[in-house]
Amino acid sequence: MKNILVPIGSNDNAAGNLQYAIDLAYHWDAYVYVFSAFRELSKVGGLAKVNAIIKEDCENRLQEVLAKVDKKGVTVIDHPIKGSVLETVVRFNKHVSVDLMVLSPRSNSIREEVYLGKTTGNLIKNTNIPVLIVPEGDVFKGPETILMAFKDGNFKHKSIIEPLKKFLVHFGSEVKLLHVTTPESTPEMEHVSNKLKKLQTSYTKSENATTFQGVLEHFQSHNPDMVCVVRRKRGFFKKLWGKNVVLKKEFHTSKPLLVLSSHQ
Repeated sequence: MKNILVPIGSNDNAAGNLQYAIDLAYHWDAYVYVFSAFRELSKVGGLAKVNAIIKEDCENRLQEVLAKVDKKGVTVIDHPIKGSVLETVVRFNKHVSVDLMVLSPRSNSIREEVYLGKTTGNLIKNTNIPVLIVPEGDVFKGPETILMAFKDGNFKHKSIIEPLKKFLVHFGSEVKLLHVTTPESTPEMEHVSNKLKKLQTSYTKSENATTFQGVLEHFQSHNPDMVCVVRRKRGFFKKLWGKNVVLKKEFHTSKPLLVLSSHQ
């Protein structure tokens, strides 16, 4: 876990989000890469000067955000990058292997009933990079308890749970497993991989209509500092992450949300 990526947009919480990533990187001895994406206008019609101004504004935005954070000796590398946020993340990940993205749930302008805005939802849907979604205004604190909710207990690739293991190793986090059985569950999903069992502090099985309802039912009793879910190609979260915008009635949490990637 060496490279943490923080895309910076128009969100007023950008500095807070970057500070959270820096505080995490400080404990993990990781690098933080922060970028702001910008789109150039067509150069037809003598717009070269306008594009230069757009790039300069992007650079200034980055510097404003960097001026508000305490780097704590962490190596923070900043870049303005041309293209959409998704394009730049995908392109960047080809050159520098990203171990974790730290994102805000939504922009300031989006309506209140939305949990994940379009940009964050798009990145979760169209990349396979582990993501940590940090609530606005949240200050980093090593999680004492992590509630991991899943429907399918099969984790064939060790790398899937590596970010979760990182929290356990560095902060001594307790990992409480919540195995949710839904009407869509199959007998194969009942099995829980030994890789995951080795991390658990406790194991709870619950029958619910959806994974999210299972989280709601057991959230208060577990009182976690972080919630962890898995981005899979099948099941409830496929339907959820299949959209770029996620409403709070569909899924939300007031705690940091760790979304693990799935190679299945």
